[in-house]
Amino acid sequence: MTDVPRLEDLADHLDLRGKSVLLRADFNVPIADGEITDDLRIRAALPTMRWLLDAGTRVTACTHLGRPKGKPDPRFSVEPVRSRLAELVPEVTLVDNLRFDPGETSNDPAFVRQLIAGHDAFVNDAFGASHRSHASIVGPPQFLPSAAGRLLEREVEVLGGLRNNPKRPFVAVMGGSKVSDKLAVIESLLDVVDSLIIGGGMCFTFLKAKGHSIGASLCEDDMVDTCRRLLAGPKPIHLPIDITAMGPGGKLFEPEAGGEVRQMGASLPDGWMGVDIGPGTAAEFGDLIHEAGTVLWNGPMGVFEDPRFAGGTGAVAHAMAECRAFTIVGGGDSAAAAKQFGVDKDMDHVSTGGGASLELIENGDLPGLAALRGAPNVKQEA
Repeated sequence: MTDVPRLEDLADHLDLRGKSVLLRADFNVPIADGEITDDLRIRAALPTMRWLLDAGTRVTACTHLGRPKGKPDPRFSVEPVRSRLAELVPEVTLVDNLRFDPGETSNDPAFVRQLIAGHDAFVNDAFGASHRSHASIVGPPQFLPSAAGRLLEREVEVLGGLRNNPKRPFVAVMGGSKVSDKLAVIESLLDVVDSLIIGGGMCFTFLKAKGHSIGASLCEDDMVDTCRRLLAGPKPIHLPIDITAMGPGGKLFEPEAGGEVRQMGASLPDGWMGVDIGPGTAAEFGDLIHEAGTVLWNGPMGVFEDPRFAGGTGAVAHAMAECRAFTIVGGGDSAAAAKQFGVDKDMDHVSTGGGASLELIENGDLPGLAALRGAPNVKQEA
C-alpha cells in the first residue's frame, strides 16, 4: 500500500514548465528567540524544491509550525523559516503558518479550496505530518495532479521495506516512557522482527510482569497483563538485566538535590527509581545490534538529557553507528539522541517523523499516502 506517485510520474502526466506547484513541506523547526536552532527539516526538503525549480515550476511552500490553535500567534510566525528559505532557495515562496487557520486541522473543504487556488499541481514532502488527515495533507490531491517529494518517497521506501523484506536478523529497539503509547507498534513489529529490545521507562512494566520489584519506577499497572502476554509470545523480547537507579530524594536534572545514583540488578528496592539501563544491559543490547542485519531504533533507553542517565542511550546510539546492519532511527527523541551523541550522520536513515514513522510501521499506510494514490494523475484500478 505504500506505492505513491513520484515527481517523475507527475512530470509524465503534466508539462511542468511554467506551472505553479503547491509544496506541502514540514518546516516545523525548533526556534529560540526568533532564531532557528536546527534547520535540518528545511535542508531535507531542498532536493524536492530544487527538482521542481529545475523543471521550470513556480513553487509555493506551506507548512505548520507549532500549535497556534487556529488563530494567528506571533510566537509561531514562519518569518525565521522564510528568512532561511530566502538564503537557500530564494525562488520559493512561503505562505503563513497553516495552523493559523482552524480549517487546517479540521480539514475544512473551504480552506482546501483556498490553498489550491491558482496552483496546477501538488507535491507532499511533509512525511512528519502525513499521518494526520489535515487539509493541506489530504485535501489538494482530491483536485490537483499530485506526487510525493523526494523526502516522503525515501521515508516510504525505507519504512515500508521494514514490513516487506528486511535484511535479517531484524532487531527493533524500543524505548520511551509508556507501553500504552507504543503497544500497537510493538504488536505489529513482533509480526516481522526476529527479536525486540525494550528499554526506557516502558521496560519497568515488562519487568514487573516478569515478577521483578521496580521500586518507584514508572509503571503502567493496567498494562502488566498485556506485557506478560507479549513476553509469552514466540518472539524473544530482551529486557534490562541491570538498571541505573536514583535513590530517594533525587531529582532529574538536579544533581545538587541529592539522591544517590547506583547500578543495580533488574529488581529495585522501595523508593528507588530506574532511570536508565545499566552497563551490563548496554553491552548485551550492543551485542544484539552488532549481530543484526537491520536495526530500527525508536525511543531512548533512559533520561538521556540528564548526563547522569545518558549512558544507555549513548551505548545504543554508538552500537548502531558501528554495526554493519542497515540502521533506521525512527525520528523524535531517538533522532535528537543520535544527534546529541554525534552519530546521526552514521545512520543509514534518520526519519523526519516520529509519530508518522511508527504509524506507517504499524498500519502499513498513512492518510497522506492514501490521498496521493487517489490523485487525478494516478490510474485507479477498477
